[in-house]
Amino acid sequence: MTYDLYGFGNALVDFEIAVKEEELAKLEIAKGLMTLIDESRQSYLYQHVQGQIQKQTCGGSAANTVITARQLGLSSFYACKVANDETGRFFYKDLKEHKVDSTFDHKELPEGTTGKCLILITPDAQRSMETYLGITETVSSEEVHKPSLEKSKNFYIEGYLVAAPKARAAAIDARKYCQANQIPVSLTFSDPNMVSHFREQMKEIIGEQAIDFIFANEDEAMTFTESQSLDDAFEELKKYAKQFIVTRSEKGCVTFDGKSKEVLAGVSVKAVDTTGAGDTFAGAFFAARKRGLDFNKSAQVANFAASRVVTKFGARLSEEQVAEVETFIKDLS
Repeated sequence: MTYDLYGFGNALVDFEIAVKEEELAKLEIAKGLMTLIDESRQSYLYQHVQGQIQKQTCGGSAANTVITARQLGLSSFYACKVANDETGRFFYKDLKEHKVDSTFDHKELPEGTTGKCLILITPDAQRSMETYLGITETVSSEEVHKPSLEKSKNFYIEGYLVAAPKARAAAIDARKYCQANQIPVSLTFSDPNMVSHFREQMKEIIGEQAIDFIFANEDEAMTFTESQSLDDAFEELKKYAKQFIVTRSEKGCVTFDGKSKEVLAGVSVKAVDTTGAGDTFAGAFFAARKRGLDFNKSAQVANFAASRVVTKFGARLSEEQVAEVETFIKDLS
């Protein structure tokens, strides 16, 4: 089978939890960021918030993107690592229900503990993530199924992989493989914390020559390029990617299609939960490009899809929202 989008990232089961602002301070949680924690810390937090869980889904940044792409008609593959426990089996079952192929179509689930992410959402719709990676911390080249990658049209790397040495090495190896076989490579920076703490390692994933595409939000772009303004960051990013998009939440995005810069307006909505907005953006962008829309029209579709997903709890488009995005694509076409 040929895949329109092959994603490589962490495999986590997400627990979406509604909390008040003061609870974050009480639990000593950094607002708006992803923080890696150990299992005992996560268990402690879980005991305090389990009665406030709104939703449980298979997640991870790139997982959300390949599922969005699949919802919008693309064939998708996800390279990842989960364990043969209740949480891991839930993750794999969720992927299969969304018709996303994965590593574990080709190998058995290993023993261990599947990673989990507590996503705490405050009334202002900001998400703060407390992540225990579990077995996904050991994801490696063994999980990158090369025969499937060889038949893929796009390779998409999750920036969170930069934190784990084996995962980072696997991402670099897969990137080199794709470049040698003319498979376009895209990278999402994923989180400002990742860029801040692993800037040089992120450069290693990109390599010495510019990759095909980078997705970044404004904070990530400025942190990675060590710039004081978005304009400066924009120019610096040209050294690292042939094309890129910098997202700006409700302000929309700034695009570079390899030739020119374009500022695109966002879609004003009442946000409930911003989890997965950037992931949905990327998945919708790939889908729109596959459907024949030009670069900036595809970014408009991505803006619209991201504006839909933030109006509810969860990092996935609902069936009704998928239909809205489909209509938006047809209208632009």
